[in-house]
Amino acid sequence: MTTMTSTRLADGRELIYFDSSPDAAKRRRGTSPVDGRQLDPRGETGEARFDVLTGEWVAVAAHRQNRTHLPPADECPLCPSDGVRQTEIPSGYEVAVFENRFPSFGPQLGTLPAPDDAPATSAPAYGRCEVISFTEDHVGSFGLLPFERVRTVVDAWAQRTEALSAMTGVQQVFCFENRGAEIGVTLHHPHGQIYAYPFITPRSTGMAKLARRHYLRSGGLETLTSSVLAAERTNGERMIVEGSHFSAYVPFAARWPLEIHLVPHRQVPDLAALTGEERDELAELYPQLLRRLDSLYDSPTPYIAAWHQAPVAEDFRPSGHLHLQLTSPRRAEDKLKYLAGSEAAMGAFINDTAPEDTAARLRAADTA
Repeated sequence: MTTMTSTRLADGRELIYFDSSPDAAKRRRGTSPVDGRQLDPRGETGEARFDVLTGEWVAVAAHRQNRTHLPPADECPLCPSDGVRQTEIPSGYEVAVFENRFPSFGPQLGTLPAPDDAPATSAPAYGRCEVISFTEDHVGSFGLLPFERVRTVVDAWAQRTEALSAMTGVQQVFCFENRGAEIGVTLHHPHGQIYAYPFITPRSTGMAKLARRHYLRSGGLETLTSSVLAAERTNGERMIVEGSHFSAYVPFAARWPLEIHLVPHRQVPDLAALTGEERDELAELYPQLLRRLDSLYDSPTPYIAAWHQAPVAEDFRPSGHLHLQLTSPRRAEDKLKYLAGSEAAMGAFINDTAPEDTAARLRAADTA
């Protein structure tokens, strides 16, 4: 059972500890030190600008230019504070979540105005950005965490999804991890992020529209994601692993050299809706997929792990189907796929690898 303990950092940001037992949480409430740093007051919320040519909101967050960038291990802000140096996390921990000091969205909450054809519609970039640190250990990776720790992370994702979804103006919650300097990480410590957007993101808008259309055409009998999963399991050529509650496959139209979808068999809109048994299996299968990626080459594979959850509005929940999209730009031992003209400008992807070959390599990969 995962328990949580909420406290505040020196500048007022919320910090939440997630512990795997009530006894650990009880000890924490009685002994955890407070943040003794002298921090500047929190900065103002950035700006959201509406692009009338694409119908998309863009966040302008110039204050993020000054965020911490690849510090040495002895200056890592995610390692717990000690007698010499104080960090973002005042005490030892299992899993910790805190408000980002340099947020793309927030800390102010609110509702964006309905956009129109005005060429310069803007508003505060409402929302919330959180950092989730998977372990107090500076060296390591998510794929090598023990089951108990991964299970605690899953509970933390679920709890934060539910809590953030209830905040004023939040329309979508996105849990993700960037791993590797090639992806653009600014901290080497194993961690992820959680964004609470004040709008539905462009990718999710398109996916939700198609999902809702399929759901209505089926008479409410199946989601589009469950239909795709059933087809992949029947075909089998692109399957990687099948569990009791989750299955993973390389998608038929994969955009990236390495791309995996991990999908629950039961339709659930988000992580918060998973049962205990489903969370248990997820905590087993997800790290296995990460280890498969890392076993393909002699060095760790950079990746983006993106949890696609249904938008908050009730209209999207029945047709929304939670799934993980795990991607890597690594197309060979010493080659990366870059988003050049066709992909970056037109959104038209060209994959250098065949999804069926990728699936075969991943099936044969070592998960130890």
